[in-house]
This record gives sequence, C-alpha cells and structure tokens, in this order.
Amino acid sequence: MALKITAVLFVLIGLALSIGGGQLLMLGGSAYYLLCGLAFVLTAILLFLKNRAALHVYAAIIIVSLVWAIWEVGLDWWQLGPRGGVVILLGIWLLTPWIRNPLGFISPTGNRYGATAVPLAISVVLAIAVAVFSTFFDPYDQSGDLPEDKVAAAPALGGNVPDGEWHQYGRTPYGQRYSPLDQVNVKNVADLKEVWRYQTGDVKRPDDVGETTYQVTPLKIGSSLYLCTPHNLAIALDATTGKEKWKFDANSGMNPDRQHQTCRGVSYYKDQAAAAGSPCAERVYLPTSDARLIALDAANGQVCPSFADKGTLHLQTGMKYNPAGYYYSTSPPAIVGNKIIIGGAVNDNYSTEEQSGVIRAFDVNSGQLIWNWDSGNPSQTQPLPEGQTYTTNSPNSWSVFSVDEDLGLVYIPLGNQVPDQLGMGRSENVEKYSSSIVALDINTGADKWVRQTVHHDLWDMDVPAQPVLLNITKPDNSVVPALVGPTKQGDIYVLDRRTGEPILPVTEEPAPGGTIPEDHSAPTQPTSALSFKPPKLKESDMWGVTMFDQMVCRIWYHQYNYDGRYTPPSLNGTIVYPGNFGTFNWGSVAVDPERQVMFGMPTYLAFTSKLVPRADIPAKGQGEKGSEQGLNRNDGAPYGVYMGPFLGPLKIPCQAPPWGYVAGADLRTGKIAYKHRNGTVYDMTPLPLPFKVGVPGIGGPMITKGGIAFLGAAVDDFLRAYDLKNGKQLWEARLPAGGQATPMTYAVDDGRQFVVMVVGGHGSVGTKPGDYVIAYALPR
Repeated sequence: MALKITAVLFVLIGLALSIGGGQLLMLGGSAYYLLCGLAFVLTAILLFLKNRAALHVYAAIIIVSLVWAIWEVGLDWWQLGPRGGVVILLGIWLLTPWIRNPLGFISPTGNRYGATAVPLAISVVLAIAVAVFSTFFDPYDQSGDLPEDKVAAAPALGGNVPDGEWHQYGRTPYGQRYSPLDQVNVKNVADLKEVWRYQTGDVKRPDDVGETTYQVTPLKIGSSLYLCTPHNLAIALDATTGKEKWKFDANSGMNPDRQHQTCRGVSYYKDQAAAAGSPCAERVYLPTSDARLIALDAANGQVCPSFADKGTLHLQTGMKYNPAGYYYSTSPPAIVGNKIIIGGAVNDNYSTEEQSGVIRAFDVNSGQLIWNWDSGNPSQTQPLPEGQTYTTNSPNSWSVFSVDEDLGLVYIPLGNQVPDQLGMGRSENVEKYSSSIVALDINTGADKWVRQTVHHDLWDMDVPAQPVLLNITKPDNSVVPALVGPTKQGDIYVLDRRTGEPILPVTEEPAPGGTIPEDHSAPTQPTSALSFKPPKLKESDMWGVTMFDQMVCRIWYHQYNYDGRYTPPSLNGTIVYPGNFGTFNWGSVAVDPERQVMFGMPTYLAFTSKLVPRADIPAKGQGEKGSEQGLNRNDGAPYGVYMGPFLGPLKIPCQAPPWGYVAGADLRTGKIAYKHRNGTVYDMTPLPLPFKVGVPGIGGPMITKGGIAFLGAAVDDFLRAYDLKNGKQLWEARLPAGGQATPMTYAVDDGRQFVVMVVGGHGSVGTKPGDYVIAYALPR
C-alpha cells in the first residue's frame, strides 16, 4: 500500500512539475523543472511496476538536482533548501523498508531482500553533506572594518544641544542620530538591562487603517521625555523613572481614508524672551493626522492659546481641494529662530484632486504665515493673497527636515506628484522638483539648489529620509559642509550642502524604456558613487519554501515586465526593485561626525505594480480602508494601479533572502566596509526559529561615541546593539511588540546613560502592535 501511495504521489508531483516546468520553459526559463517532472513520472511508473530501477532513477534526480542547484546559486543554504528539500526528503522515504522491500526479491529459501539502494543512499548522504557544509558559508556577507581614526576632534553636531539631551528628531538640527555619550560602549553594552517601561494606552483599534504604526523618537529636554502616539496623544515622562507627567489628547478622530495613522515625533521650542516658568515659555508642537499643528505648554501639556487659532494651526488653509483624510502631517516640523517650518503628507494615488505639497514657515509664537514654498509654483514664496490657492497635488514632503542655521538653509526631502505611476501632464516645475532634495532659504523660502534623485519618477521613489548634515574632511584636509541623502532606490548622495554639488561622484546610467503610449520615461537615471542599489534580479533569484512555489515565482518573474531598476509601470504588470518599501526609508542613516562614517539598514524587497484602465476599476467597497497596497484608485486619472510586495503563493517574498542588512560605509571615500544579514524569522513563522535570514525592516539607527550602533526596525521583535567598527552584534533585548521606530539616548542628573526605544509595531510589515516606551541602562 505504501508503495502505491508513493507512486501516486510521485505522479502528482511529476505532473505538477512538468506542467509548470513546460510553461516556464516556453517563457524562456530554466528547463530543470520540466525535466525533473518527467523524471518523477518515470520514477512513479517504475514504482507501480515494482521495478528496483526506480531507486536508481531517483538517485540520478538527486545528483542532477544538486549539481544544478550549486551551478545556479553556489553554496547558499537559503537558496539550496527550496531546490533540494522536497527531493531529499522523498529520497529518504524511498530508502525505508516500506518502499525497498516491495522492490526487492524473495530468495529460493524464502527470505525477502530489499532492493539495493546504495546509489540512492550515496546521493542522499552527499546532498545532505552539501547542505550542512553550506551552512558555514554566507555568499552575501561582506566583512570589513570602518576606520577608527577620529578625523574631526571637535565635530560640528548642529544646534546647541547638551551632550546628555536629545532636542530634535535626529537629536540636533543636523539629523545625525549621533550622541556624544560614551558611558555605554563596546566593552559593556552586553550588560544593558531594562530599567523601566511605560505604556501609553494608545493601541491599535479594530477600525484603524492597516498602517497604524509607532514610529516616534522621543525628545529629552531637562528632566523630561516628550513623545507622541499614532492617534496623536502627546505625553511627557520623567526621564529617570518613566513616570507620566502629563498627557494631552488631540482628539484627531478616525478616518478610513488615511493611508497612515502615525506620529514620528513632536518639536520643542524655548521662547528666549519669555520669563522662566511663565506659561508656554517652553512649548511642544504636536502635528496631527487631521492636518493640525497644536502648541502645548511643555510644563503641563496645556494648549498655548496665543499660537494661531487658540493654540491650533489649521494646515488645510490655502488648499483648492480638501478631501478629509487625504492630507496630514506625520513628522515633526523644524524650528529655527522664530520660525516653525512644516510640510505634509498627501495620500499616494487617491485622486488627481488632492491637497498641495506646499512647505510653509510660520511664526513659532503667533502662528502667522511668513513664507510658503510650493514646488508647483516655486517663485511665489510670499504668503498667498486671500482667495488664491496652492498647486493641487504638487510634490510633498512627508518626512523630516534638517537645518543649517549658519548657512541659513533648511533641507527638504521631496516626494513625487501623485499619481506616482502616471507622468502625463506634469508641469516643468514638477519635473524639476519631484523626488529631490531641495535647499530653501530659512528667511524667505526661496530655493537655493535642488538635487534630483530620480528623473520623471514613475515608481514612488520619494526621497524618504531626513538629510543628514556633517562636515567632511577631504584628502587635502579641507573641510566641506556636507549633506548625506539616503534614497529608496539605494543611492546615498553625499553633497556639498552649500551648493548641492556632489562630493562623491554622481553619474547618469541608462534606464529601461517601455512606458504606456501616453507616457514616457527618462533615458537615464542618476546614481551615486556610494550606493546600496541591488543587482538586477534574475530568474535564479526567485525563491520559495519548496520547489513548487519557487517554480511559480519563476513563472511570474517572466510574466511581469522587468528589465532592472526603473522598469516603467505597465498594463501587463511590472516588477519594481528596489520596491516602494525602499532600500532606505524614513529611518534614514546615522553618522559618526568624528570618524565620518555611516551606519544604516539597507532593505531589499521587490514590489509589483500593474496599471488598471479606469473602466476596469471596481466600485469602492463598503468599509474599504486607506492603504498604499492593493488597488490605488487614482480618481480622475485614466488608470489606477495595483501595488504590493512581490509575494509567492504562500505569501512569502518571491525573491530569495537576505532581505535586510546592517551596513557601514566611509563617507569620505564612499567605500562600503561591511554588510551583514540582519534579523531572524523568529516572529515570522509559527515556531520561534532564531534563523538569521536577513529580514526586512523599517526604522532608523542611532550611533553613540561609545562606538555602538543601536537598531530595532527588523520584523523580529528585538532591539540590537552593534559594533560600529565591523557591524558585529554585541547585545539584543527581546521586545514586547514590533520595534519599528528609532532609538535615542540621554543622560540623567547623576550621569547615568539611558537608551530608550518606543515599541508599538508597524501595520504595513505586520509586526505585533503595542504601546510601550522602554528604557535600558547599565546596572548600578
């Protein structure tokens, strides 16, 4: 009976591989699956006939599969596994007495002997040995050391922030995510222990949109921490004990059309003209998901009525179209001098009639508009006269700004005009400013320079990250004020922040064509000498848990349009790689301004997009919620678009891991010193398996003078510490929820250094939701 069941199973496997393999071969793919399928059918026939040759045929299948797998992917265990797992397991089954005995013979004396299985046994042992051997190799790992020399003895950190404090999202206006504290260092970081935790009470609700996320980095000023939550609670905590001082609820309500329900941080301001201790002498500004900016007294959380409209600035003012839930601010505004400068997020691909991406500067005390810079109308920076409106759907900036007050410039990472995948009808200004880094004059709002990172963006390749400012020492010992700009497509631009000109070379490379007839694509695209852009995907990069779903991914790979980075959107469907998730996203990178090096978390996850003619777009369903994935309707445009990660039949990525790394690079030379897989499948599988695959992540790193880089972000729930020099992991702490935020650090009155992480999960990557703020320190 076992033999017959096995034969039937082999027939079914053979047919599946033959049919799928034949389709793959016709698409120009590998012939292996067809040939393997036919060999399975032959094995099944021989099993039905009780012919011992079945074992020899199957031994050949194992050997040929092994040789083919090594030829395709080398000694990469994560790639060998799907190719050989099923084949080897079935080989082991064929070695059992239940199969071998019926294929044997009965001697003249009446004794039954199983079929000889030496060739099969040898092939199975050889395949297992290769699999075990491959676990000692990682073909994707890049080892090396960053320079340890302190190039700048007294580096410019930006602003006037005491060493033990963290005043802005990236600690200072420079956005370096670098702390000069060194009590925690490479020698003792393994001793870090949790010292307190606080729960905000703001948890994901049943009626929330999918991307409800904790992305906040707290601020530390004096003895207090200040933070916000996804539903716009502002909270002050005692920095030493974690005890709540006050809580304010903005009552921003719920709206199913919001694509994002998050708050990355609040902004702090001290009025130097106000008497110490007077009401609102120190303020916290809270951006909300219903497009308001609220001024709060940092001492008690009370609204500051002298700001704007009784403490609230309404950011919808000046918009021609104002659909609810389409526009809001998710990032903390920049404050410099007497100005508070803010942008806003415009929903991707909802409509051709959405709000403007205007950047505005208001008086930080009164809320009066000082200037506005609209990328669709960049020359009109004086406040708009009554009755005029900003440019509809102009490129917006949803991320965090950086400021160099000495140069008088604020640096804006700009997104794309929506609809992202449709470039028809874009104005000359939009073509110039989309997906770029722009330097604006702090006092007037006039643009001083622009550096575009994608021409005629059709892929939602917003500049997602806060630009990082530091001074770089060149080989001739001259010092250049620099800007480091991470991008979704993997390029990291290192520019002279005075002019936008490259410090590390920027070149143009040919880009694929093939748009829909109404559109066009740029013939070339820029790339930086410092780049984490991935190599072009190949069929052999397709992956799965088994050979079956891997085969399906190979078929899909050939069915989609794909000719490398910047393959245009299409009606047929296009692979977008790097995907919309980005190689780098809002978490940016961290830099050490003394050593002039960076630490980051490049992520590689392919997406797909498919244009849908307007007539084929279904009516909006009841209860449908806002999302960047799935159908984006693009109301008013000739096409909508289906978007999402490139997943296989089992809803795991079609591309092989690693999907996430930690990496270090020298910003003076552009040399990448190391790249190591980051994160495990511990929270991705039914069993908590600690396999270091290299998983996706979203969030940001932090560096300290102690030579440590801290990072959560990965889709397993851990906060980790790494040696900045070589990227080796030194410590980890298990988190109660997803850690898709950026850690920060500070010192309290007695000098004790704390490391704080906000832990609340991320809806888009499916990590566990929560509402925790957790502090770590060395034992006393």
